[in-house]
Amino acid sequence: MEKKAAGRRGIEQAAVHMVKALLCAYVVTGVMLLVLTLLLYKMGLSEENVNAGIILTYVISTFSGGFVIGKLMGRRKFLWGLFAGVLYFVLLLLISLGVYHSLQGAMMNLLTTFFLCAGGGMLGGMVS
Repeated sequence: MEKKAAGRRGIEQAAVHMVKALLCAYVVTGVMLLVLTLLLYKMGLSEENVNAGIILTYVISTFSGGFVIGKLMGRRKFLWGLFAGVLYFVLLLLISLGVYHSLQGAMMNLLTTFFLCAGGGMLGGMVS
């Protein structure tokens, strides 16, 4: 029974750490999108610049989430970072589905976004 309780505590602790990492990633996303919006408003950025800013936002946000989860978990950091990046993408996809009731963009764009999020999280975990 003690092993079950210890295992449950470990899973709960990992879940709490993951929520903290994802919260960090989404706070960074919000700040970066706010800055991008202000730059778009003040400087009239082109569509290419806005797209580059969004890609940079994905990578930096998932990097920060991967870094946080790597620091908190201490072991297998790159796997935890990868998992944080994948969860970030899944939540992003679910939010998009909730708002638009359909997937926006081509499947290739979704696949690219998935790899950017997973790669950014894994890199953050490796650096931590």
